[in-house]
Amino acid sequence: MENRRVTKNAHTNLLQLEEHLYTLVDVEKPNVFRNLFPYDEIPKIAFNDRIVPHNFPENIWITDTTFRDGQQSRTPYSTEQIVTLYDYLHKLGGPKGIIRASEFFLYSKKDRDAVYKCLERGYEFPEVTAWIRASKKDFELVKELGLKETGILVSCSDFHIFYKMKMTRRQAMEHYLSVVRECLETGVAARCHLEDITRSDIHGFVIPFCLELMKLSKEYNLPVKIRCCDTMGYGVNYPGAVIPRSVQGIIYGITNHAGVPSEWMEWHGHNDFYKAVSNSTTAWLYGACGVNCSLFGIGERTGNTPLEAMVFEYAQLKGTLDGMDTTVITELAEYYEKEIGYRVPSRTPFVGRNFNVTRAGIHADGLLKNEEIYNIFDTEKFLNRPAVVAVSNTSGLAGIAHWINTHFKLKDQNAVDKSHPVVALVKEWVDAEYESGRITVITDDELLDIIRQACEETATTMFGEN
Repeated sequence: MENRRVTKNAHTNLLQLEEHLYTLVDVEKPNVFRNLFPYDEIPKIAFNDRIVPHNFPENIWITDTTFRDGQQSRTPYSTEQIVTLYDYLHKLGGPKGIIRASEFFLYSKKDRDAVYKCLERGYEFPEVTAWIRASKKDFELVKELGLKETGILVSCSDFHIFYKMKMTRRQAMEHYLSVVRECLETGVAARCHLEDITRSDIHGFVIPFCLELMKLSKEYNLPVKIRCCDTMGYGVNYPGAVIPRSVQGIIYGITNHAGVPSEWMEWHGHNDFYKAVSNSTTAWLYGACGVNCSLFGIGERTGNTPLEAMVFEYAQLKGTLDGMDTTVITELAEYYEKEIGYRVPSRTPFVGRNFNVTRAGIHADGLLKNEEIYNIFDTEKFLNRPAVVAVSNTSGLAGIAHWINTHFKLKDQNAVDKSHPVVALVKEWVDAEYESGRITVITDDELLDIIRQACEETATTMFGEN
């Protein structure tokens, strides 16, 4: 304590003691934090009430792992699908490139073809980056393709170091540093994926390791980025929670004690405990510029942080979309369903078929009177998805007409009103359903069938058909 210098903090203008220098703690036995992670019990969330300050960067962004982690949990995308999705990501990210980068596998010809075609687009953002095995041959492949950055797996918990890799912490660190050095020697920036960080020894391994990575960065004058991977979704964002589960504790420790710039910090979350979105937002708030996501959260096990969710988190935190085109989110959902054959669960926020559908009768009545009462924002403006009222015994003629107009996207002179003969026939059928004892709302498929029958009876062209 006596040998540590007193310096002025350029951010707060307050005097502070020079940070403690963290050195590797090379333990003989793995520390797997059994007190927090008893395998035969539910994991514990413990607190020590050590609060770290907010450190929201001036610029924050999203990075994409749809073609890497997203492909590890589903049928691989075709080259054409990857290129189309990349185009969508570019359009969604807007002129400021809020979707900053996207990572690609390079193992197969299909993957490499996709990389070539995406590079041919000439977009500045999302930058095409790689994810490869830690080998000299793969580093050369990255360089051949003209990529400036690649991800490297550097597992950091004792679970992985001792049980998977069969190494000590020192051996693992030395191995990782040699691999990163090989990468930097090829002139490619390294992005270190600190796997399983929320079960790792932050002060005894992660911070000392990051300090060494910053030395390599300085030596080669190339960025060495840090991706904090909450591989098992153990991270929590509660103030005063203990590390390694504390998201803000991890971000604070790496930025302040290891000297990693916010611009090189990134959070990669999984949703095992339903915290992927809140943890990613917390990483932003406490000093990470980047959050790593996949479209619709598709990823290993419970999935990654949904990219579309962080678009709206960004807007809520910054007070602006900064040019992002959120209508692309709906286009993406439609593309997944029609071209890829993947149906997003119906209640998924922003993209599910029923995310802005009001079903309860009393709610429907309120929505019909004023849309804002039961709609989160102008979903038609931002997502091309107008608020919908589900049909029940309380919907009435107006509710049925509203359903038809929104479902078939009928506007102005094409819209139907409650006097339309088809609306009347549908109303008769709905009333009969509830008079016979039904208590549930009418499903979309049922409505489409009865509307089709009503159109035939009244010699009306089926809505939406020429």
